[in-house]
Amino acid sequence: METTQPALGSRQLRQIVLITIGAVAVFVFLRFLPTGTNLNHMDFRVNAKNAIEYCDPLNPQFIPVVAVASPVTMTLASEPLAAGRPAQLTLTLSTASGKQIEPVDLLVAHTKLLHLLVVDPTLTDYQHVHPQPGKKRGEWTFAFTPRHGGAYRVFADFTPAATSRGLYASADLAVAEASGVGDKPAESPTAGGYRFELTPAGGAIRAGKTADLQFAVTRPDGSAVPLEPVMGAFAHLVAFDEARSGFAHLHPAETDLEKKPDEKRPVLTFKITIPRAGRYVIWSQVKLGDVEVFTPFWFEVAP
Repeated sequence: METTQPALGSRQLRQIVLITIGAVAVFVFLRFLPTGTNLNHMDFRVNAKNAIEYCDPLNPQFIPVVAVASPVTMTLASEPLAAGRPAQLTLTLSTASGKQIEPVDLLVAHTKLLHLLVVDPTLTDYQHVHPQPGKKRGEWTFAFTPRHGGAYRVFADFTPAATSRGLYASADLAVAEASGVGDKPAESPTAGGYRFELTPAGGAIRAGKTADLQFAVTRPDGSAVPLEPVMGAFAHLVAFDEARSGFAHLHPAETDLEKKPDEKRPVLTFKITIPRAGRYVIWSQVKLGDVEVFTPFWFEVAP
């Protein structure tokens, strides 16, 4: 005995059609919702043998930013700069394909979207600056007061949302000398009533070897040190070589901000890998109470 399925009625057909149209409309709507960034993974690639692509924040190494090709170009514009004179600067970041990088294209890293590490030719003036979005799309602005004259080098440190991995760029700034300003000495390991220590384990840093660093802050009278977090860490270290070919941005192993170091002698530990022997400076940045303090430490990296 054969059976036949009853034909669908016109009402059922209309329901199926309406459901299908609704599903397609929802898909199209979701597909074209803005995702926040117009940049993708391929915007941060460059076809070169010696190229920066992605850097792992858990593997702190010296990054040779100047000597290798970066998928991002930084351009700086400003009024004429002179030592000791405040200035407002504008920068743009462009991908290898020519697209400008906007705030929506970056992830917050250490509480900021964009970090600038600015250093003079003598490595005795180091400043850490955070640009803010400008009035025009793709522009970033920041204030800067150079202490010395000469060709300052600016390194940009940022994390694209399309890759979630750190990237870098660099550019130079010409600063005119100013009488009586450029000869100001750099801060010493004893500054503002505090003493700062940075000691490599084993007494030396060797090229190509991972070195353990111990950073400590004390007061001469043995009283408490008001160490506070800065940019999501209890301290930051930044290393430069004499040629300013690149840098290493280091963060302490003590990442739990709820667990404060010892009050009278807070000690933090860092790791660093420097590829070549030579003379380097490592600048520390800490927040003591309401004041941020920068201190330089000079090292000879052994072969």
